[in-house]
Amino acid sequence: MSKPNLQRRDLMREQLAHQAAKLMAEDGITDHAMAKLKAARQLGAADTQHLPSNQEVDDALHSYRTLYQSDSHPECLQLLREEALAAMRLLEQFHPYLTGSVLNGTADEESDINLMLFSDDAKAVLLFLLKSNVEFDDGEWRVRINGREETVPSYTLTVESGVQIHLIVLPENARHSGSRHPDTHAGIAAVEALLAPGK
Repeated sequence: MSKPNLQRRDLMREQLAHQAAKLMAEDGITDHAMAKLKAARQLGAADTQHLPSNQEVDDALHSYRTLYQSDSHPECLQLLREEALAAMRLLEQFHPYLTGSVLNGTADEESDINLMLFSDDAKAVLLFLLKSNVEFDDGEWRVRINGREETVPSYTLTVESGVQIHLIVLPENARHSGSRHPDTHAGIAAVEALLAPGK
């Protein structure tokens, strides 16, 4: 591909990333794929093969929130992280990790909290939630563990503020698989550090 064509393609990816970020920030779209496709249609590039990555959209979303939502966004993010930490402390025996938009900083008031829990006893989390008198909906989640597709239990809690917390329960060996990265998975101590004054 010639250099001008490459530059045009990169510029289009960048424009699509920023438009998708704007849609996520203003319209409450939480699905990256949906935001990218809608952005492509709006920019007259519905058939493009050069959509930005989720990371490019998240980077653009950080920029957008810093520029246009600097008054409201930090407080919203703080509240979501506090809700996440409270849930993590409640579920501490299952080694919870925070993932997704509440961790990476792109969340807004429409966002859900995503936690990963670990237990080899598939019913342990269910029994804990029942004993704790926590209201929840249960379901299943398909994940890839050690190269294999597996179905694992999932639970959705709605806390007093109306925020939804999604829990997925993975086997213990997934906790030690080495696939978690500090930027994408945070334990209780890491979330406490995020909430420390001056952060």
